[in-house]
Amino acid sequence: MKNSFGSNLKSLRAENKLSQAELAEMTGVTQQCISEWEKSNMEPTLSNLWTLSDIFEISIDELVGKKEF
Repeated sequence: MKNSFGSNLKSLRAENKLSQAELAEMTGVTQQCISEWEKSNMEPTLSNLWTLSDIFEISIDELVGKKEF
């Protein structure tokens, strides 16, 4: 389950037709940060997780792979 968040984020971003740069702007982080999250090289803060869950209208559990989305 190590890569669940990164792969979920990438899938959600693609499904919503968002570029990394667009999601970064919506989230208040850099495009590089989105890239690192998707590659599972970095983990988002709780605040970032709340923001992402609001953007994609899913729970944090779903976002991090604890439940299917």
